[in-house]
Amino acid sequence: MVTPGEDQPETTTVDEFLAGARARLDCVQPQDLAREIADSADREAGAALPGSAFVTRNVLEWRMNPSSLNCLEGITANSRVIIVCNDGFLSSIAAAGLHDLGLPRATDLIAVKRAWRATT
Repeated sequence: MVTPGEDQPETTTVDEFLAGARARLDCVQPQDLAREIADSADREAGAALPGSAFVTRNVLEWRMNPSSLNCLEGITANSRVIIVCNDGFLSSIAAAGLHDLGLPRATDLIAVKRAWRATT
């Protein structure tokens, strides 16, 4: 119980609480589009991740490189690109390659597609 004259704990609004939480996180934004990579057989065999854009592995670097004439609209050097594949092996290598091409915020989701498909 707080009695008059005692120091009361500092309070915060829920909006301030949310802003503080987000300041500590690297939040994913809607424009942080997931790019799904797979060969055609894998793509046809399994469901696509909702909201993802499919880019075949053999053209990924051209579609994600802002200096390429074949770059997808909206991709910049500061874009956060999340690469997804079935097992997470190819996506890690692809994301590292995008770093080498000048997209330092590229990353991947490890084994997420296989795990997601198992739950649907």
